[in-house]
Amino acid sequence: MSQTDISRRNLVKIAGLGAVATVAATGANEALAKATPKAAPKAAVPAPQTHKFDMTIEEARLTVARGFETNVWAYNGQVPGPLIRVREGDSIEAHVTNNTRGAHTIHWHGIHQKNTWRMDGAPGINTTDINSGGGTDTYKFVADRKGSLWYHCHVEVPNHVGVRGMWGPLIVDPLEPLPIEKEVTKDAILMFSAWNSEVADDYFAKQDPTDNLNYFSVNGKSFPYNQPIRVQKGDVLRLRLYGASIDVAFHLHGHDMLVTHRDGLPVPAPYYADTVYVAMGQRVDVIVRCDNPGRWPAHDHNDHHLSNDGNAPGGLFTIIEYDEVGRDDPWYLWRRKEYDPDFYFVESMKKGYGLITQSGFKGQKIDEI
Repeated sequence: MSQTDISRRNLVKIAGLGAVATVAATGANEALAKATPKAAPKAAVPAPQTHKFDMTIEEARLTVARGFETNVWAYNGQVPGPLIRVREGDSIEAHVTNNTRGAHTIHWHGIHQKNTWRMDGAPGINTTDINSGGGTDTYKFVADRKGSLWYHCHVEVPNHVGVRGMWGPLIVDPLEPLPIEKEVTKDAILMFSAWNSEVADDYFAKQDPTDNLNYFSVNGKSFPYNQPIRVQKGDVLRLRLYGASIDVAFHLHGHDMLVTHRDGLPVPAPYYADTVYVAMGQRVDVIVRCDNPGRWPAHDHNDHHLSNDGNAPGGLFTIIEYDEVGRDDPWYLWRRKEYDPDFYFVESMKKGYGLITQSGFKGQKIDEI
C-alpha cells in the first residue's frame, strides 16, 4: 500500500468524523434553541394621539365641610377640575371659555412647552389672560413630560389657586413604565388644599386670602365629608399625592409607602417611608402593598390641618378600608357612608385617555342658587 493510499484513507476517516461532529453539533444547537425561551417581542410604541376637548371656567358654590360653603371658580364646574389623562408624546388642544367675572388662565404645571412657550399660561409674560364674561383661548402643546402633573390658574395665584379651587390633575402615562408601575392594581389621586371662611362669599375680598386658612381638604372635601379608599388584600395601590395649595406631611398607619416618583419623575433610589412630605405645588407618588387587612387612618401630620375651623377630627384625614374586615362595627363612624368609588379618581383612571369629568365634584352654579 502506497503512502498516498494511506493518506487518502485517513482523509476519508477524518471527513467522516467531521460529518458526525457536524451532525452532533447541529442537533445540540437545535435542542438548545428549543430549550431556550425566546425573548418576548418588544411591545410596539403607540402612535401619538391628539386630544381635543372643551373646558369652561364657572362660578360655583362648593360645600367643603359641615356648615361651610365657599365660592369657587371651577374648571368645568367641578373641584378638583376634570382628570386629563394622555400618553407621553400625545398632543393636547384645550379650548377654554371663561364664564366668570374674573380673568383666568391655565398653566400646565410640569409641561416643558418646548417650541410652544406661549402656551405656558403665565399672563403678561408668555400669554394674556382669558377675559371674563365669555372670553376664550385655545392651548395647543405636546405632553412632553411624563408622570403626575397638574393644571391650575396663574392669575392672582394666592386667591385663585389658594382658596378658589382652580386646579386639577394631569396624568401623562410614560411610554416605558417602571416594573413596579406595571404591578399597580388601583390608582388614587389625592389633591390637598385649604380654605378661608372669611372670604368665602366674596371672590374679590383679598388678593391674598391665605392669611387665615381654617378649613383643610382632600379633593375639595374635609373629613368626614370626604371618602374612604377601599382596597382588598393583595392590591398594589398607587397614591398620587398633590400639594395643590398647602404642604402636607402625609402619614399612613399600618403600612410603609414606597416613594417612587417626585414631580412625575422616578426617584433614583426608591425608598420606604411611613410619613412623606409633599411641598406646595409638588407631587409625590407612593406605592402601597395592601398586605395588612384592617381600617387604617391616612392623614396629614400637621395637627393644624386636622380640624375644621378648629373642630377636630376634620381636615386632611381619610381611612383605608380593607373589604376583608367589613364596615359593620356599630361604633365605626363611616359604617353608613354613602360611598363614591370615584372620589379619588379610581374609576376615572380606568376610562382611558382625554378629558374625564366627575359629577361628584360638581359645585352648584352661582346663577342657579
